[in-house]
Amino acid sequence: MRFYPLCIAAAAAAAALAGCSSGGEGGETAPPATTTTATASETHTPAPGAIEVSPGGVTTAVGADASSTEEEYSQACQAAKAWIDQQGGDRRAQVEPFLKMIQDPNTPPGPATYNTPWAELPPDRQAAVIVAVHAGADALC
Repeated sequence: MRFYPLCIAAAAAAAALAGCSSGGEGGETAPPATTTTATASETHTPAPGAIEVSPGGVTTAVGADASSTEEEYSQACQAAKAWIDQQGGDRRAQVEPFLKMIQDPNTPPGPATYNTPWAELPPDRQAAVIVAVHAGADALC
């Protein structure tokens, strides 16, 4: 399975997302990428190797370049979007509860975590999940 590293995009106040070319065959393009915190207007990447955890104990950012296939990204984004759609209300406010759910060791792995338990994902894959969840919250998939 080939992985396409996702570019980390700096976002201004509007948290704009940017794509990057994978340079792979067929001119495929990796999905938009950014590692964000739970705050809608604040977007950043933690220091390499750093992990940011909310006061509620939820990993909200990982200091690693996000890595997933386009199919995995799409499935994770769609899973997050569908769950967030069901919750109603402020979509961005649902990011941390969704991350909490998929990080719970009692939650069976599914498409949001590439069918792998959260604790077994390496940092680059955890970062990619977080990127996909934020995209799902923004209905960008």
